[in-house]
Amino acid sequence: MISVIVPAHNEEAWLPATLDSIRAAADQVRARSGVGVETIVVDNDSTDATAAIALDRGASVVHEPVRSIGRARNTGARRASGEVLVFVDADVHIPRDLIEVIHETMGDPQCLGGGVDTEHHPRRLVVRLHLRAWRVLASVIPLVQGATQFCRRSAFDEVGGYPEDVWMGEDTDFYAELRKLARKTRGSVRVIRAPRVRPSSRRFDEWPVWKTLVWTNPLFIALFRRWKAVWGGWYARPVR
Repeated sequence: MISVIVPAHNEEAWLPATLDSIRAAADQVRARSGVGVETIVVDNDSTDATAAIALDRGASVVHEPVRSIGRARNTGARRASGEVLVFVDADVHIPRDLIEVIHETMGDPQCLGGGVDTEHHPRRLVVRLHLRAWRVLASVIPLVQGATQFCRRSAFDEVGGYPEDVWMGEDTDFYAELRKLARKTRGSVRVIRAPRVRPSSRRFDEWPVWKTLVWTNPLFIALFRRWKAVWGGWYARPVR
């Protein structure tokens, strides 16, 4: 069983497309490999139709009243039945064959988990180049962001899940802990380079360029990631 966990706060506009892409990918892996897939939407204190939309599309809904992306992911994991956990942001389109590729990747018993490469399509050229540069850097560091991450339940429990006391960078922290565990146990983590997932570029299209450059700067994130007030604008038009 594979559990797909989608944290969502006021995502009625974007969640339908995300869930439709997950359902298509689940149908494919079920048909080809006989693997069961459940989808859990964690309604993270939404005030819109997020929960109703999730139920209408066949997902299970778990309510988490405390606003925190890390906490929402952990809440979903606690309710999940699968031995493989896949975390997908609520504004991400996943390719039809992605869950099958994750299933094949986790067929290696040494693999503890990993992440999936992203492909942003913002309107402005300068932002596209900026995000592309970060993709190149991330492949060198290595760094895997949380648009789509996956792991074994046992590895998730061993590292303690996602940190709940930060407002940004919880996904990179989680991936770093998976890598540490892999070194300790002589296991491995994998980055799926193809197919890529496609997150929404809504924030990058709406923000001025300077704001994108500042708020995606790792030094800025490192200095202010625990200050809720700094990230008010990040969450005001919620992606998480």
